[in-house]
Amino acid sequence: MDACITPLPEVASANEVAGGELMKFPERLFAIPPRVAKELVPGVTVESYQEDNKLWKKHVDAYKRIIRLFGTTRYRNVMDMNAGLGGFAAALESPRSWVMNVVPTIAQNTLGVIYERGLIGIYHDWCEGFSTYPRTYDLIHASGMFSLYQNTCELEDILLEMDRILRPEGTVIFRDGVDILNRVRKVTRGMRWETKIMDHEDGPLVPEKILIAVKQYWVGSSGNSTSAVE
Repeated sequence: MDACITPLPEVASANEVAGGELMKFPERLFAIPPRVAKELVPGVTVESYQEDNKLWKKHVDAYKRIIRLFGTTRYRNVMDMNAGLGGFAAALESPRSWVMNVVPTIAQNTLGVIYERGLIGIYHDWCEGFSTYPRTYDLIHASGMFSLYQNTCELEDILLEMDRILRPEGTVIFRDGVDILNRVRKVTRGMRWETKIMDHEDGPLVPEKILIAVKQYWVGSSGNSTSAVE
């Protein structure tokens, strides 16, 4: 089990707090986590951490323009499938929403940073089923997920698991390369999800795109859906 445990940083004396002093919530959401300040996460510096926060603030602002009810009680239970440093959940900063930050097992280990920000998180291999009840989540965020797993497991298997844990009329935000999103869109149409693809917030020349999908509520006949992309 050692590989599944995120160890606390070492301390110099019994009086020192492991990892360093932490601010109270919500200030700690954007404070520099001790692991980052001490350069304990490979490739993550104070500067890159702050840039990541700015980037996710911009992304979340774009989501709020696209999805009118984003950040409201319509989307209370939220999942970030590829959480990174937890920037999406921190930028959302909504008391009406709760975010489960998932760190894929094939991605960099950033779970300690997520915890130090006062957020909740878990490791998971998306080639396997996620341990939760069906229809748990109102909104799922998947940024770079399918680029990460494209040579590891089948895209369709991940999408079917997303369908299982997403409630009817729930929303998924995909952010990835346009070729991958076109493949995702083809499969989700077969799952009777309503989809809409749009340009990156920096313009149409950016190869990364956004795909908004809404899981339809249907009972086997046409004309009985009650949702649409806001």
